[in-house]
Amino acid sequence: MIILGILFVVLLLLGVPVAFTVGISAASFFVTKGIPMEIVVQKMVSSTQSFSLLAVPFFVLAGNLMNETGITSRLIKFCNLATGHMRGGLAQVSVLLSCLMGGISGSATADAAMESRILGPDMEKKGYSKGFTAAILAMGGLITATIPPSLGLILYGVTGEVSIGRLFLAGIVPGILMTIVLMFAVSRISKKRDYAPEREKIATLPELLKGLIDNIWALMFPVILIVGIRFGVFTPSEAGAFAVVYALFVGMFVYRELTVKKLIECLATTAVDLSVIMFIIICSNAFGYAIVTGQLPQSLASFIVKLSENKYVILTIVMLFVFVVGMFMEATANVLLLTPIFLPIIVSYGFDPVHFGIIYMILITMGGMTPPIGVTMYTTCSVLDCPVETYTKESIPFIAGIIILLILLAVFPDLCLFLPNLVYGAA
Repeated sequence: MIILGILFVVLLLLGVPVAFTVGISAASFFVTKGIPMEIVVQKMVSSTQSFSLLAVPFFVLAGNLMNETGITSRLIKFCNLATGHMRGGLAQVSVLLSCLMGGISGSATADAAMESRILGPDMEKKGYSKGFTAAILAMGGLITATIPPSLGLILYGVTGEVSIGRLFLAGIVPGILMTIVLMFAVSRISKKRDYAPEREKIATLPELLKGLIDNIWALMFPVILIVGIRFGVFTPSEAGAFAVVYALFVGMFVYRELTVKKLIECLATTAVDLSVIMFIIICSNAFGYAIVTGQLPQSLASFIVKLSENKYVILTIVMLFVFVVGMFMEATANVLLLTPIFLPIIVSYGFDPVHFGIIYMILITMGGMTPPIGVTMYTTCSVLDCPVETYTKESIPFIAGIIILLILLAVFPDLCLFLPNLVYGAA
């Protein structure tokens, strides 16, 4: 295990892609242990044979399809109607758009990259500082970690054998609260810097109703998924397949903006996205097999238990560890690697796995928005040509707001569990 850990850190510091880092480190463990590589390969292949895991490629494809159908541009107009009158109008639009797009893109990095390309240039032209623009566009993507259908929650549910339907419902209230927190932070900062509203007046009720009707196909998407899963119309995997059909229908017959050329480009993009995700999954499974064989979970659990008997102290230690690791590794790999280690520990202290899953996903995703190797941070800074140092300074108020929210979610679990318990009954 020492060799595995050292090699893992060294490869990560050398800038080796995370999937290769995980895979090579795992292979070194099996070689030193004399475990046949045939067994390792079998473990890697078997990790792709999960029926629930089918939800991932379907939702990735659905998200890419919906970005090509004109839904995004319509959602921006609707968000402008709803929040354009507020201080920091375009920044407020970006936060609300992240909330609405969370049910479509399913990926924080994809959401942040999309908004950076569409809203970033306009925000800079309107006088927003480059650091502020990059920070809010990246942090807005954090909402996507909880608003269904979050790809992270799907992977967490599959890896930890936790109900994906309950996780989807549990993410709604925290996602809305996160939207409110970020909008409040934007308002305070915009007032100090005199960032102007996008609209002079609050939108009238008829204008809002018209905007709602124009976007009803996009806004109904997560609602249909949650209701369908809850009432047994389809499983999470079948919901993903439905999402693809839904996106094709909207793009081809409702908005009529999905051309054959766009469809081919979308399929090509999805193939690249999925190859990265699936490669991380199979390498992470080999790594997971290595740490289980080396009894790391038992050793780590024993060490953590000795630190304190207070369950909130244990939760804090685990969450700090998860956040720090999230600064160095991509969220998908973290979910797959850390869930089997920490979930049993947390559950043994009486925490609900659904409650833990929401806090866990927010922290893991936020790690990708902080230095030194945050994937979402670098994506946004790259698109906007913003120095990481400037981004880091401007992101502090938003990170502080999210940390306060995380404390509230930890102390008051019903904020996460109210909806799942209402719909499914108490676990």
